[in-house]
Amino acid sequence: MNLSNISNATIDPEKLLREDLSDFPPYSMGHTPLADLDRYIKLDLNENAFGPSPKALAALAEMRHYHHYVGQDELRADIARYVGVDVSHIVVSNGADEIIDLTQRVFLNRGDAIVDCPPSFEMYGFFARLNGAKIVSVPRRDDFSVDVGAIEKAIRDWRLEIKDSNLQSPISNLKLLFLANPSNPDGSMLSPADVERLLALPVVVVLDEAYAEFAGESYATRVPTQSNLIVLRTFSKWAGLASLRVGYCIAPQGVAAKILQCKAPENVNAAGIVAARAALEDLDYLMGNVRRIIAERERLSGALAQLGFLQPLPSRANFLLCRVVGRDARALRDALERRGILIRAFGSPRLREYVRIAVGTPEENATLVSALREMINDK
Repeated sequence: MNLSNISNATIDPEKLLREDLSDFPPYSMGHTPLADLDRYIKLDLNENAFGPSPKALAALAEMRHYHHYVGQDELRADIARYVGVDVSHIVVSNGADEIIDLTQRVFLNRGDAIVDCPPSFEMYGFFARLNGAKIVSVPRRDDFSVDVGAIEKAIRDWRLEIKDSNLQSPISNLKLLFLANPSNPDGSMLSPADVERLLALPVVVVLDEAYAEFAGESYATRVPTQSNLIVLRTFSKWAGLASLRVGYCIAPQGVAAKILQCKAPENVNAAGIVAARAALEDLDYLMGNVRRIIAERERLSGALAQLGFLQPLPSRANFLLCRVVGRDARALRDALERRGILIRAFGSPRLREYVRIAVGTPEENATLVSALREMINDK
């Protein structure tokens, strides 16, 4: 065989790319360059303004084995003790984003579907599209509460459509329901009654509890006895380790085993493992910061409401979603950025009148409120 003709052939790699990704929308949070972080009060990405625990920082400073691979078993065991389940239910990941992707990968064949309830965390839909899945969208009500009745109807209609399609199996390929609890972007909580209705549905319910420590509620211990429940968690928010990317899930044993089988073996880096383990040894400090953030959240909400042009919604997370009244939300964001304060504005029509503000330190919140007061007469 003459390979010379093959080696000289011209190949256009772009023609080999997946066609279904031709209009794939990239996701960007608008990160601030590292060199500029000290120039701003960052209240745009729901980060923990108080930062990591002293024990985590000390553990990172003392780490001497970055040239070796570091196992995850000890961290999994520490997390299991923290959330109160057996270690066989725990899988750690490169942030909560990766565990969303991994959960979808082990369940979804191309053409299967998930339920998403927008406005929601964009990564649910992002990974569904990337994994070739369909998205059944069930919008939230005007007050951002989850419309459980509409979810029940959507799943019922999907199953009826499958039965009517003369397939051999009547089992629906609508497999996963993703809901954040507390919700992002508004910080509301599902009621226990609504959770029970959702768990009665013929889907796997994936509860994203990224902000659970601020809410003081979790369904993690329910997982071992609830076969269709998966809970996602992260160290990014309550533990202040956002850039080290340490997430995890609590899943039924068989599901956790399958994710462990399919994930990359070194998906969490050594720095993240060391910092997360140290954080779990410093719970008194970190939960003290959580309580401070909750107190600041309530004070900030009251101060923002007094301005007259912001209407903060009740929140159980570390941020406030505020409706902007009588002015443009993006213009408000830009005006604050010129004053060295970053908040989040949105492009989707549903959220165009809103801004989201993470709870900062008392000093940061005071600076924010002062800047907003100076803008009361601005339009």
